[in-house]
Amino acid sequence: MRRHENDSLIIGRFQPFHKGHLEVIRKISKASANLTIGIGSAQYSHTINNPFTAGERYRMISDSLKEAEITNAYIVPMEDLNRYSVWVSHVVSMSPPFSVVYSNNTLTRRLFYEAGYEIKDSPLYNRPEYSGTEVRRRMLADEDWKILVPKAVADVIDDIDGIGRIKGLKDDI
Repeated sequence: MRRHENDSLIIGRFQPFHKGHLEVIRKISKASANLTIGIGSAQYSHTINNPFTAGERYRMISDSLKEAEITNAYIVPMEDLNRYSVWVSHVVSMSPPFSVVYSNNTLTRRLFYEAGYEIKDSPLYNRPEYSGTEVRRRMLADEDWKILVPKAVADVIDDIDGIGRIKGLKDDI
């Protein structure tokens, strides 16, 4: 299969999608003809670390990209296989063509490198503040979490009673 030279892939759990993710995607989308955003661990939801469904995360990302006027991105939910020998081919089969993979995850970098893809560091954006863990922590603590996410994400979380879901899940910790 022909790889598209300036098309890129980034994969994340986006639990939830936050302003750090948006800034990283903004930078990568400017450097790419097309960007595929893989929603990783798409099969997981309704746990304290993965509270949102793939569909909810899709909506968060899609609505945020519209607000940010990023038009060269595709969003693809991707389930985990837990079989590293076939994971890259699984991702490739689920995605539009790409030649560059942005990741800071050691295993992801190694697997795509061994498969012949160009690997680039995913640019970090104020990582101590912008993390899904911090957003979820603030939600549980009734602290201001909305300043960490795009308005579109806050709207989706409000619409699905995401705070109620997360608070209900904390009892399962």
